[in-house]
Amino acid sequence: MALQREQLHFLLTPLMSQSHIIPLTDFAKSLAKHGPWISIVMTPLNAIRYKAVIDHAKAQRLKIQLIPIKFPCQEAGLPDGCENLDTLNSLELSGKFLRACELLQGPLETIIQELEPKPNCIISTSAISWAQKVAQKFKIPRYLFETISCFTALCSNLLSQINVQENVEPILVPKIPHKIEFTKAQLPEFKDSYVLKRIMDQMKQARDSAKGTLVNSFEELESWCVEEWRKERGNVWCIGPVFLCNKEPLCGRGNKASIDEHYCQTRLNSKKPKSVIYACFETGLGLERSNFPFIWIIKKREDYSDEVEKWLVEEGLEERARGRGLIIREWAPQVLILAHPSIGEFLTHCGWNSTLEGIYAGVPMITWPMFSEQFYNEKFIVNVLGIGARVGVKSFMNYEKNEDLVKWDKVKNAIEKVTDESEEGIKIRERAQEIAEMARNSVEKGGLSYLNKSLFTFTIFRNVSWLYLFIFFSKKKKEFCISPRLGKEKEIGMGKRKRGGHGASAKQAGALIPLYRSIGHTDTREKTVRKRPSSSPSVQILMSPDLIQQLLPNEFNSSKGFEGMSIT
Repeated sequence: MALQREQLHFLLTPLMSQSHIIPLTDFAKSLAKHGPWISIVMTPLNAIRYKAVIDHAKAQRLKIQLIPIKFPCQEAGLPDGCENLDTLNSLELSGKFLRACELLQGPLETIIQELEPKPNCIISTSAISWAQKVAQKFKIPRYLFETISCFTALCSNLLSQINVQENVEPILVPKIPHKIEFTKAQLPEFKDSYVLKRIMDQMKQARDSAKGTLVNSFEELESWCVEEWRKERGNVWCIGPVFLCNKEPLCGRGNKASIDEHYCQTRLNSKKPKSVIYACFETGLGLERSNFPFIWIIKKREDYSDEVEKWLVEEGLEERARGRGLIIREWAPQVLILAHPSIGEFLTHCGWNSTLEGIYAGVPMITWPMFSEQFYNEKFIVNVLGIGARVGVKSFMNYEKNEDLVKWDKVKNAIEKVTDESEEGIKIRERAQEIAEMARNSVEKGGLSYLNKSLFTFTIFRNVSWLYLFIFFSKKKKEFCISPRLGKEKEIGMGKRKRGGHGASAKQAGALIPLYRSIGHTDTREKTVRKRPSSSPSVQILMSPDLIQQLLPNEFNSSKGFEGMSIT
């Protein structure tokens, strides 16, 4: 019996970090809307966070499930309950956390052995290089879900290929159309940290061994970088922003919000359009002295939260800003807040998820990167897209030494740069709105991200079931016609007419070609079709509507899409 696309089974394995789990879960839900089964491997405490999201998807009749996997905290020397990278407060624990992730390989193999139906594809996020060993053991293709932009991946790769002199700064990224410079203190590649080097090595291994890459970005945003990254990596599909693929409210993603959403909306409704600054980390006085209304998010960290709370009391900021400023401790419904008409600017640490959410909202960004790839994202926001202003951070944040702290006047100046009525300020705001429209269009039906997701699904489908196209000359129509047969490769033989199928006889058939010829791929088994008489009309593909619906994206849901296809 021929495999249907609805019978495909995707197994998703994220790094246990909010920055990986949230976008991969969003992608899982959007992929499930195309019909296949989706299983997400997740540790117990993380599964509790996302149970409501998955239950909501199941209520929509999506075939999606969480598969629990025990996280080996004790075996790796971690305190009990440290199942998410975001809960750690030291670099030392990060190394142990990565070791715990590597210990998941055995339990994952056991899960796959017992899983029904068997997965047709494994999708893992970066830093899980061991997932390739699992994929090879079970002969399952593995694809990488990239949680950074093509710009960041490309720049990092280009910098790794040059010989950087010890005392030469700034470092210019070669072979790109924009002038992008960094100091060594801004790049993870030059940090003297065993853990960071280990993470980067694992990410490289994960990229090099994957059959292809899914990127949480959209081609219209960084078209040049996407093409260059395709030259480097081969199969690359931009399928983002993945959170826009979900039509339901987005406030339930990740941790539970620590503020009543109705209260938050009411506060925002009382403000003028584009008048509120949204800030997602510690930046107090600069917000207050900007004289703008603001929402300030303070996330709890054991290494400095007590000091921040003490500072708030001593400065009296919360009391002075009452009515104009709202301080939210812990988790906030960020997408919901950014989408509100009253939000005018986004003060961000430049994580890629937050960057995409700011782009979608169409608000200028004030950039304050702290670590990881965030300095790459700052350059992309300010230098490439032209939709933000930097506060002037010069190096990775060091919480213990309070190094390179940004003064409040720098924050105030950056805010004024994107809000004033100067030519530059107006251009930044207009550009932000233009790119926001691109983001929305890309995930809609007919957009490039929508099409890329469909083509990726079809790529997996064609690996497990073949659609053969018989090309023959119709005397009645006086043209070559192409007729499909669906099934496993061994089920369909040349010269055999499948009972009840759409195929032509061997005498009529001029060739036997897999469907993927039509999307630009070739096959060594192709046979040359005799040349069409000059008097005959154009080539057409004759395909039943139900077969088209099962196999092809809606945009190609017509034989007209293939008229005029040249066959040589």
